[in-house]
Amino acid sequence: MISRLKGTDDILPPDSAKWRVLLRAFGSLAERFGYDLALLPVIEPTELFSRGVGEATEIVEKQMFTFEDRGGRSVTLRPELTAGMVRAFLASGAQGTLKLAAGGPMFRYEQPQKGRRRQFYQVDLEYLGEESPEADIEIIEVCYRLLEEVGIEGITLKLNSIGDPSDRAGYRSILQEYLRGRKGDLSKDARDRTESNPLRVLDSKADADIVADAPVPLDHIGESAQEHFDAVRAGLETLGITFEVDPRLVRGLDYYNRTVFELFSPAFEAAQSALGGGGRYDPLAVAIGASREVAAVGAAMGCDRIVEAMPAPGGDRLDLFVTVAEPNLRGQARLWISRLRRDGIRVDWDPTPGRSLRGQFKAADRSGAAAVAVVGEEWEVGQVTVRRLATGEEARVAVEEVGAWSTSR
Repeated sequence: MISRLKGTDDILPPDSAKWRVLLRAFGSLAERFGYDLALLPVIEPTELFSRGVGEATEIVEKQMFTFEDRGGRSVTLRPELTAGMVRAFLASGAQGTLKLAAGGPMFRYEQPQKGRRRQFYQVDLEYLGEESPEADIEIIEVCYRLLEEVGIEGITLKLNSIGDPSDRAGYRSILQEYLRGRKGDLSKDARDRTESNPLRVLDSKADADIVADAPVPLDHIGESAQEHFDAVRAGLETLGITFEVDPRLVRGLDYYNRTVFELFSPAFEAAQSALGGGGRYDPLAVAIGASREVAAVGAAMGCDRIVEAMPAPGGDRLDLFVTVAEPNLRGQARLWISRLRRDGIRVDWDPTPGRSLRGQFKAADRSGAAAVAVVGEEWEVGQVTVRRLATGEEARVAVEEVGAWSTSR
């Protein structure tokens, strides 16, 4: 047998039932909030991530699946979606605002553990071309509502502002001065990052005691960024979305400015507890080659972690399982099943010829259906016998009314 690669997963029933719930909830929310579907390549030019995400980030330095294609070009399996979404937006020539939803597999060369996989899945939202704090508020709300809708309790939303690029440059120097003064107490990774990407040191669990006394971005943002942050906070409060201001939250990518946020679940420990997050990234378009900034805010939600934190889905897998008592009626039963499916009824049957009625009922029990219909002699008068499996309630119902009966509880 050929085994799957380390850090990848086969997602099959019954585990995949949670995934279906999650992806349906995301699709429904995206539509309700006006986000159109985007389908993007899994493979991109390496430069998109080295310039967009940042050369000094851990993703680019250590985690990307990068290789040379047969044409001699350096290409990378996408480690995230945002840079590709902005590339696609710029290439399309779109004007004004555009709200996009996407999802699929991402790839990072992680040390596999719970909540960290080498192939993992995200759903993604991007609000492009809108500089108002209302865009930040909406993105955060959709992420929060998604977790609510899939049944996750105890959600913690952490919020911060890292200011504008000019604010960030000034703060970077202040933070570097602080870290250099404590160089002897820092971990090796933190010492290395002090010069290349000092904001990442704020995320270092190994240096938590030192970071606890470090200056924070929120104390060094300009008036415009502060007004923006105040408006985001006020908007979330109006919506009844509770949050904590975490002045050390910075996120791990270079393209962020102003608002950053993360959502957490008590189902996970420490570094693996974030279910998703995002923020504003107005400078990203210029970083990947645009002639001007594009106001933008977005979020990525980690499907693997969300599924781990979700409760088991309730309800029945199918509305109806059809059994056939009279072999000569199999063809008509097949046509009826097709019609029920076209009408939106979740229905299945046992297609094996010659299977006894008892054997078909066993298959019905295994199927997770709420009810069984028996196509038998009463078919000639336009009826079938139906039975609810949970209660044993049985009745004869007109064929054309079975769909409505099967979905009524």
